[in-house]
Amino acid sequence: MNETVHIISFDVPFPPDYGGVQDVFFKIVALHSAGVELILHCFEYGRSPAPILETYCKEVHYYKRKTGFFEHLHVTPYIIQSRKSKELLDRLLKDDFQILFEGLHTCSIINHPLLNGRIKIYRESNIEHDYYRGLFRSAVTLKERLFYLVESVKLKIFEKKLKHAQIMLAVTLSDRNHLKVRFPNSKVEYLASFHPYDEVNISKGKGSYILFHGNLEVPENFHALEFLLDKVFKEIRYPIIVAGKMNSDRIERRLARLPNIRLISNPSMEKMAELITGAQVHCLFTKQATGLKLKLLNVLFLGRFVICNAEMLSGTPFRELCVIAETPAEFIKKLHICMAEDFTEELISKRKLKLEDFTNRAKIKEMIDIIF
Repeated sequence: MNETVHIISFDVPFPPDYGGVQDVFFKIVALHSAGVELILHCFEYGRSPAPILETYCKEVHYYKRKTGFFEHLHVTPYIIQSRKSKELLDRLLKDDFQILFEGLHTCSIINHPLLNGRIKIYRESNIEHDYYRGLFRSAVTLKERLFYLVESVKLKIFEKKLKHAQIMLAVTLSDRNHLKVRFPNSKVEYLASFHPYDEVNISKGKGSYILFHGNLEVPENFHALEFLLDKVFKEIRYPIIVAGKMNSDRIERRLARLPNIRLISNPSMEKMAELITGAQVHCLFTKQATGLKLKLLNVLFLGRFVICNAEMLSGTPFRELCVIAETPAEFIKKLHICMAEDFTEELISKRKLKLEDFTNRAKIKEMIDIIF
């Protein structure tokens, strides 16, 4: 395929060790495999340049994210203002290739007059003002609550600039519906997230532990763990593993009184896959029905039983593949039931059938049909 696309990533997408960058990295791999030439632009803050990206992209450029205090004082939301770059704009103006904006974070120049006439693709990862409103409701300190509330308002105002994207790729059906109503003149399509696993590879039988995993540096995930620790896990005597990106000291203090819980901080991708495959039950919870939780796709492709609340499945077609629990009592009851049952060949076949359209092979065909 003789096509070239600029991709603007909100972070360095390697290693793909949390949900947002997984979608970016495995999309890059899939586009490269399909013969699309890529010029990648990464905002850098806390993650080093990754030479492996040059394997898949003909050019890779890095820009320092501006994270100082004064970036908070603009009308533009902080996550967007801190990623403004004249150097990026200058590079984009050297050609007329399509531009893929990965998340609202990267859209500071989506309405720039010098980019009029360019094909602009918005890859939605969240309805950000809804997400920040949820963070505001769950924040503990006054400083956090004020920050999230102000950002939510700014993000809602900024969202109207997305009308300059001719194509929008939404991660959930509900997000697609929101964008269709909000931007009737854009082409809005549902395209689920790209992820590490292209085949359903579940071990039948039983695992020996319950797994909770996620990026625990994200407030949403940390609050979910707090809920499960306080309301569910303290009533469970089965072995439990908590794994993911985290400040381990903070988590360790929460786990000190629960001897059946083991903590695995910042596991490699290979170790995380091993943990997902070995678990008997995956326990997922969220209070925010926004975006697609990529850890859900990961456990559906590799893991046995999945117990979660309805918000975790919002906008997805995966309800029939999961065990739904809303209250602590329901989580406890269903954890006991699932820990006692075998995961059968019949259940594995059901997963394979349902997830055929969610492999990266299937999604890259959809994406190429949409954007070219």
